[in-house]
Amino acid sequence: MFFKHIDIVKGLYYGKTASLYDLSISVGRSIPYITKGVADLVKLNIVKEIGIRTSSGGRKPATYSLVADTGFIISVAMNQFMTRIVIVNMNNEFVDDVQEFELKLNDNHDAIHSLVAHIKTVVINSGLPKDKFLAIGITMPGFIDVIQGNNLSFLQTPEDTLVSYINKQVELPVFIENDSTAIAVAEQKFGLPIAQNNSMIINLGWGVGLGMIINKEMFRGHRGFAGEFSHLPLHKNGKLCSCGKQGCLETEASLLAIEAKAIEGLKQGQVSSLIKYDIVSADNIMDEALKGDAFSVKIIAEAAYYIGQGLAILLHLMNPESIILSGKGSVIGKLWLSPIQQAINEHCIPHLAIDTQLAVSNLGNNAQLLGGVTTVVENLYKLNPEANISEPV
Repeated sequence: MFFKHIDIVKGLYYGKTASLYDLSISVGRSIPYITKGVADLVKLNIVKEIGIRTSSGGRKPATYSLVADTGFIISVAMNQFMTRIVIVNMNNEFVDDVQEFELKLNDNHDAIHSLVAHIKTVVINSGLPKDKFLAIGITMPGFIDVIQGNNLSFLQTPEDTLVSYINKQVELPVFIENDSTAIAVAEQKFGLPIAQNNSMIINLGWGVGLGMIINKEMFRGHRGFAGEFSHLPLHKNGKLCSCGKQGCLETEASLLAIEAKAIEGLKQGQVSSLIKYDIVSADNIMDEALKGDAFSVKIIAEAAYYIGQGLAILLHLMNPESIILSGKGSVIGKLWLSPIQQAINEHCIPHLAIDTQLAVSNLGNNAQLLGGVTTVVENLYKLNPEANISEPV
């Protein structure tokens, strides 16, 4: 399926509803262009008029939205151990429950085959016509080459690139993105208003990822690998990081590090409600911390303080408007804020810190799934490069 007027479709997808004037502002095109484009899309049953706004004077403007079942996007959100898949309609609504399954990425030669099998199952079980699916957006950890369509860290394919291999197997267009970058775009498009212009988005997960929004644009760096916040060499602890170096921020502040500290503390006799679990996981620790378990709160606060030290470096370099805490770990919300702010206050020049807002994402654990959606929406033009008509004179 191919859309006309991709810029208008994107404007309505991110805005949900809009008048012609709203679209003109958000898309950056003239009223005549927007008027003709919306009319074309209404005829194609891609856009519909949904009502008339009240007006303080003059003609009342009509408002428009996308037709929800015009198309569907498959979002695949992967971390090092688990994968989630959901189908999303053109109103950015999940059309079914999120499917979650265990899929270890590291040293797993069968990971790509398992991933393909699960995507195929989700498509079949949806009961939706295959031609209704626009594309698959896959977000995952690792060094992602979005140009070549490869993950240089995980998911090696028996042939071709990662994107072309999945495309051949599932017979749908595929776009891939680094998980932290995708989360940052999701925060910009669907999250707090303070994330739109100049923001550092922290992905609190098995690593400590970073997506950088600078002057409203995603900053990727020379080869697209910018944002490896997890591997700032902040510690002289001798701990080996997943990158092969020692003393990275990840070794003290990731969910993996929090798990390891909890397990070691329990072995040493720490009193904690975590003792009731046969296997102590990051989810258990976060749950017990929210219930007030002092030991769980303590190890999370220590990790948060180290993250704040790293953020102090970013503040000196980037002077962002906001720092947003997102990703899997953000579900414990305010438990991160005080120790992070304490570290920033201790290690950052006050003039730089005072005007930077620190906040927890309002997207929760859905941020990465929404990042998979934006990975497709931002690439819709690649599905039909001739979609946009010329600007009217």
